[in-house]
Amino acid sequence: MFKGVLFDLDGVITDTAEYHFLAWQALANELGITIDRKFNERLKGVSREDSLRLILAEGKQEDRYSPTEFAALAKKKNDHYKEMIQSVTPADIYPGIQSLLTALKENQIGIALASASKNGPFLLEHLGIMALFDTIVDPASLKAGKPAPDIYEAAASQLSLAPSECIGIEDALAGIQAIQASGALPIGIGKEVDLGTDIALVPDTSQLTYDFLCDTWQNQIHS
Repeated sequence: MFKGVLFDLDGVITDTAEYHFLAWQALANELGITIDRKFNERLKGVSREDSLRLILAEGKQEDRYSPTEFAALAKKKNDHYKEMIQSVTPADIYPGIQSLLTALKENQIGIALASASKNGPFLLEHLGIMALFDTIVDPASLKAGKPAPDIYEAAASQLSLAPSECIGIEDALAGIQAIQASGALPIGIGKEVDLGTDIALVPDTSQLTYDFLCDTWQNQIHS
């Protein structure tokens, strides 16, 4: 039986992806770089710094800024994003997530947040579910972001578990790849065309029940 569940945040627990897109788009516009929603798909699950590098590369500006200027640009985006997410409330939790967290807690399953977002604690507080999480990985403490396995390895470790004892839940390909590389069992939210055909998938979070996680784990053991 699995002993821990490692959650991504954006697109899994709530949807702040639109706020991220608008904040990045505003910054890109200031820099004279055009990004659209198709380009934004490349930023999902990716750290703030790596997202900025992708945007600068898109505008052929990757060598234009000093480390201090680069950090200032990343901060400017985040400040704009934080202004927009002030209005997040418990009503913004995705369907089924609250009941899943509660069921995991009742069954003494460890719960960790493995999000590239440095605003994870802020969002969990505003969503009213901070108390249900046993640990939160600080993405700034990691050597590499998703699709590297670092964040999922750290999440399992902070629960005093091996990744192989855990399920990871993601909605982005980079996150699924990170879960697989760590040795945890991935469950994806989305479509096969985006996330692959070799993992368990649900079309939306309402189907992420405790029973579904148990069945998926058992199927893995017997496959």
